[in-house]
Amino acid sequence: MSPISTSLHFLQPRLSFYVKPLFLSFTNLSHSSFPPSKSPLPGLLLPVSSRTLSSVTAAQSLSENGGGRSGALSAPPPVLEESVQKIDPYPPKGTRDFPPEEMRLRNWLFHNFREVSRMYAFEEIDFPVLESEALFIRKAGEEIKDQLYCFEDRGNRRVALRPELTPSLARLVIQKGKSVALPLKWFTVGQCWRYERMTRGRRREHYQWNMDIIGVPEVTAEAELISSIVTFFKRIGITASDVGFKVSSRKVLQEVLRRYSISEDLFGKVCIVIDKIEKIPIDEIKKDLKAVGMSEQAVEELLQVISIKSLTKLEEILGGAGEAVADLKQLFSLAEKFGYADWIQFDASVVRGLAYYTGIVFEGFDRQGKLRAICGGGRYDKLFSTYGADDIPACGFGFGDAVIVELLKEKKLLPQPSQQVENVVCALDHDLQGVAASVASILREKGQSVDLVLENKPLKWAFKRASRINAERVILVGNKEWEKGMVSVKILSSNEQYEVKLDELQ
Repeated sequence: MSPISTSLHFLQPRLSFYVKPLFLSFTNLSHSSFPPSKSPLPGLLLPVSSRTLSSVTAAQSLSENGGGRSGALSAPPPVLEESVQKIDPYPPKGTRDFPPEEMRLRNWLFHNFREVSRMYAFEEIDFPVLESEALFIRKAGEEIKDQLYCFEDRGNRRVALRPELTPSLARLVIQKGKSVALPLKWFTVGQCWRYERMTRGRRREHYQWNMDIIGVPEVTAEAELISSIVTFFKRIGITASDVGFKVSSRKVLQEVLRRYSISEDLFGKVCIVIDKIEKIPIDEIKKDLKAVGMSEQAVEELLQVISIKSLTKLEEILGGAGEAVADLKQLFSLAEKFGYADWIQFDASVVRGLAYYTGIVFEGFDRQGKLRAICGGGRYDKLFSTYGADDIPACGFGFGDAVIVELLKEKKLLPQPSQQVENVVCALDHDLQGVAASVASILREKGQSVDLVLENKPLKWAFKRASRINAERVILVGNKEWEKGMVSVKILSSNEQYEVKLDELQ
């Protein structure tokens, strides 16, 4: 093999590792310079890099000079200008950056999510953001199927960015099997992705707080979940006059559909249509229900039932013996015991848009009606069997991070958490930078936060910096003090200033 071919043979496999590079077509290389059976270059696009250019140029020079081992090239390599692409500094539409001030707010919100979960003895879990696409595909006409960020990976597997968290929870419960004891009380705060039309409080990526109870068939589980959300609202200053919960049961619809011998297979599709009742005209609702397979008489009765806002009225129509009314009466009774009866109200039109709900469902709403649903959830006793496992009674809720921030803005309750630093350490002489670093290290080993001034800055700058980051004190390392093995400490809240030996610094 010639030196030319050897050089190119070595170069070729390395090129396959480039992913979406900037390309350069070396069309000026003569095809006749290389044997067709061994040359990888004709028609090949090579990534622009100094290393690649030098290799190709060397190979071309060797070809033109008849090969050999000459250490010098006949001409210097050409200088190619690489184009610089100016990037858009903003994130993709529907997504967010979190600079420090936004991150502090997010941490505050997530801290409250986690604290409430802790108070209710839930354990934290998490799952991959990337899941199998099949986990989220259900044959019920849900919008979520059209909102998936999905693609085929390099292993030819269909995958998706998770649009919600409950299917991942179900997958994990199935995976753990009998190694975990029921009931499970798990929560997570995770990022979700949906390609959908954006409105106020609705983004294409958002974070969601989920709490789920697995293994409890009683309505006490739903009552506990609503109680936890009420506790969260109270913690952040939201009252029952600001927010309420609409509560119903999917069993209400089931009982109406049974009267007209509507197939159980159509139940999920009917629920999805009803979930749009506040979003599209009533004539469109009727048209969609008839398209599902309901008669005109069944449609009219169903619409009459879902317009009911009184549990007493519902009992008059359906009777008190059915599961729907019994479950709802128990929930409202428990709400009295938990102390949040003034937060909830019956609304038969609430069905939730996801196909897997089977019993009580609920939504948190803004009483002024300016925002979309704040949170929502319910019972999903038959989800596990859709994944080939035995069903387990379960219920849970999802609570997004975007709408609640909008509500807090509306109520002027949005906090503005500031940076909190305990110490600013500053050397007053460049030669004392090392000593200042030692002071910072001593304090950090004691668990304190320290902003070490890394440049030679004047005293005035150090105090401005301390004020900006809300530091509690400034520790100055000056020549006069250090000669005595001491540093100067100033408490910013009281302007108290004193000197202290380094080994006594607390």
